[in-house]
Amino acid sequence: MSTTQFLIRGSEKVISHYQFLLDTAKSDQEREKFARRIDEEKRNLERLYADPTQVARAA
Repeated sequence: MSTTQFLIRGSEKVISHYQFLLDTAKSDQEREKFARRIDEEKRNLERLYADPTQVARAA
């Protein structure tokens, strides 16, 4: 497994975990926090898909 694939898989797992937390959140504050974290991870994924060589060089 390449570094990029490893990072993509990790980001997908983080998104899945935060989606579960978002779905079970008890307050609006929690929901907002989890939604922001999901958005951040999705941006990370977009960067990984857009330029996988950049990640490999950085690692």
